Amino acid sequence: MLFKKVKIIAEAGVNHNGSLKTAIKMIKTASHSGADFIKFQLFSPENLSTNYAKLPNYVKSKNKKSQLDMLKKLELSKKNFIELKKICIINKIGFLASAFDIESLDFLNKLNLKIFKIPSGEINNTPYLRHIARFKRKIILSTGMSNINEIKNALKILVSNGTKRKNISLLQCNTDYPTPINDVNLNVIKKLKKTFNLDVGFSDHTLGIEASIAAVALGARII
Repeated sequence: MLFKKVKIIAEAGVNHNGSLKTAIKMIKTASHSGADFIKFQLFSPENLSTNYAKLPNYVKSKNKKSQLDMLKKLELSKKNFIELKKICIINKIGFLASAFDIESLDFLNKLNLKIFKIPSGEINNTPYLRHIARFKRKIILSTGMSNINEIKNALKILVSNGTKRKNISLLQCNTDYPTPINDVNLNVIKKLKKTFNLDVGFSDHTLGIEASIAAVALGARII
């Protein structure tokens, strides 16, 4: 069991819009709210996209010409992340980050993170899974867009490369933003618990808190 009681993770993501000042404010707000952790996103824009990748349809901006340009404007430096971890310690809230490339994984490992969060989009990324498994840390694996066989395969890769199975938790996740309440499918929490005998949580992308409350009632250990 990864956690003895339900843990709340405040999702900061890239909503700081590249501003360290805003990210620090988010940490203080999350801590004041009673959250157990706050989670950011760490990536190297050049490792994820190019100037030839067009902006997604939901992004409309005269200041951003490509996905790469957009990501650069959302990026915080590694020096910033060192500062954010210190601010989390001062404000008595756990620091988490999802890494989206190998370089970022290695940096988080140097920060001595005790828990690594794997985003849904990396569940089929075999080199990524092998790399993170070698750190032998606790892992929270998000399962958005995946099926049972893909989850089984990801677990197999993680365990065979060094991660203890008991140190892995799964998150039921729908990767629609926001997720309509009728698409949440919370019964998957029970399915995941029965199939894998691991702690299961819920990555909530709905607009309210009702889905999270229901998820806890179904046995979710992480929100």
